[in-house]
Amino acid sequence: MIKTTVRQRRFSFSAAGVTILAAGIALFAINSSAMAAPTTPASSILNASYDVTRELFKDINPAFVADWKKKTGETVSVNQSHGGSSKQARSVIDGLEASVVTMNQANDIDILADKGLLPQDWAKLLPNNAAPFYSTMVFLTRKGNPKHIANWEDLGKLGLKVIIPNPKTSGNGRYSYLAAWGSVIKAGGTEAQARQLVEQLFKNVPVLDAGGRGATTTFTQREIGDVLVTFENEVQLVRQEFGDNFEVVYPKVSILAESPVAVVEKVADKLGTRKIATAYLQFLYTEAGQELIAKHFLRPRSEIAAKKYAASFKPISLFTVDEVFGGWKQAQKKHFDDGAEFDRIYQAKK
Repeated sequence: MIKTTVRQRRFSFSAAGVTILAAGIALFAINSSAMAAPTTPASSILNASYDVTRELFKDINPAFVADWKKKTGETVSVNQSHGGSSKQARSVIDGLEASVVTMNQANDIDILADKGLLPQDWAKLLPNNAAPFYSTMVFLTRKGNPKHIANWEDLGKLGLKVIIPNPKTSGNGRYSYLAAWGSVIKAGGTEAQARQLVEQLFKNVPVLDAGGRGATTTFTQREIGDVLVTFENEVQLVRQEFGDNFEVVYPKVSILAESPVAVVEKVADKLGTRKIATAYLQFLYTEAGQELIAKHFLRPRSEIAAKKYAASFKPISLFTVDEVFGGWKQAQKKHFDDGAEFDRIYQAKK
């Protein structure tokens, strides 16, 4: 009996030990799960955007927050990150936890798709190739346009100082480069003639800022350069801020600069923000969103908003990247990859 009791006690102790051990493992698993859980609440998203949309999203974000609150009763917040479009794309690849990206060229979102952060067919998930608004490249000159700049070929004149951001880091810079190149092709010129103009243009660039807003600061506040090449909305904002110190010049032809948007699905799913991120981008297509877009001198997709703000948008002949360059991937490979046309042109300048 005594031996049996001892065995029973040993068995009971072992069972209790197993129970304690199991409980400890369960508690550890719970704690580990908590430690692995996302720290960013599902009610907050980050929008990684390009340089010259700062003012736009200062208006868009609170409008979306109010709209979401009205529809769902939930309080959400939207945070912003700004920089050169291509630089922002690399930041997301390197770990910036943006639930959405609002860029100024499709190529910068394609790069994210190539890294598996969102689907390859992202442009089909929203209307208008997932671009709720667009712009074009125009010129901002000093008051009175003392250098008599009227068209792209004028930017290659000897002695002129042209401010353009770096095409390697900025969508603004890429569009400016492609607009100048394409203007020659659209006028019936050859590839060699187009290259010659762009080569002359970049010989006239005294400093390459990383993004469009930096280039604007260089031209307006540092007072460097005779002409700034930038997005239509940016020059209008400069005119609003600085009044008659500058003059906007529209070239005969320019490039269609679409601003594509996408949910970074891998990030949004990790943070639990996909529902809010999707609704945020859909809000850009609503009449309320389109009106705010037009107010900031970005060309809306809505016919109602376009008609209401028609006075803000001068008619201009636009060509697309697909039309002249065969799409962004071909343009990137030929002009902006390491060792491609831009690198050769800029090295020749030195």
